[in-house]
Amino acid sequence: MKLGLIAGNGTFPFLVLDAARAQGFDVVVAAIKEEASPAIASRGAASVHWLSLGELSKLIDTFKAEGVTRAVMAGQVKHKQIFSAIRPDWRLAKLLLSLGTRNTDSLLGAVAKVLADEGIVLENSTSLLEPLLAKTGTLTKRGPNENERKNIAYGRLVAQQLAEYDIGQTVVIAEAACVAVEAMEGTDATIERAGLLMKSLEADDTQDDSEKGDASTLSRALTVVKIAKPKQDMRFDVPVIGIKTIETMVRAGASCLALDAGRCLLLDGDAVLRAADEAGIAVCAE
Repeated sequence: MKLGLIAGNGTFPFLVLDAARAQGFDVVVAAIKEEASPAIASRGAASVHWLSLGELSKLIDTFKAEGVTRAVMAGQVKHKQIFSAIRPDWRLAKLLLSLGTRNTDSLLGAVAKVLADEGIVLENSTSLLEPLLAKTGTLTKRGPNENERKNIAYGRLVAQQLAEYDIGQTVVIAEAACVAVEAMEGTDATIERAGLLMKSLEADDTQDDSEKGDASTLSRALTVVKIAKPKQDMRFDVPVIGIKTIETMVRAGASCLALDAGRCLLLDGDAVLRAADEAGIAVCAE
């Protein structure tokens, strides 16, 4: 059995490759030059082909030549690449011109349709990794406190509105106020931006306190809420977190992470939760 793997950045492609091989697939990797790690070439795939981001025709020709009729996408392709690094071939250029909007859903959905028309079915990227999907409930030793639960409830309302328009999947909340929302920069950059903003507010408060002698009573602890889209297509752009996310939260001063159960991947498995426990961060999913 053959399975095509369109590999972006991060550890996601490696997890899919390892799981597919363990289940007996001969994996044909189409690695995106601008994103995928060179280490993918030595991971035991049946073959590895390097393609630039805009080479849709080459992707189709490669899979057809290899006899691939089923494929998965795994790994992030930075949204800003669409506007900077991409050099579309004639097939992708035609597809881009046909789109009303160029958000993730419309672009990747259109690519999936082109692949299907060529006899290559794009399958759910999580189908091989179900044990890594976040389970319902409190996942760490510490559960959210009352203030964090209020942040989660408000954050979910905001995030659902953003996700509906495919703007982003992550919001950062403090004291039931939205500090940062994700756009093209990605989850970690959003968390970092929120942390910098709160630190600047703390600096302002310190100055005010020295002048007025009145300390702020507001909590500066951040709550990160990361959700799937209301009609999440599990073939691509699946919400993922890893140890790096926890490390970023620590630097930003975030104390709680809320996820969608069954629709968010813990890329590093239980190691993510151990890292959260060590940092005193609560992680929950619903």
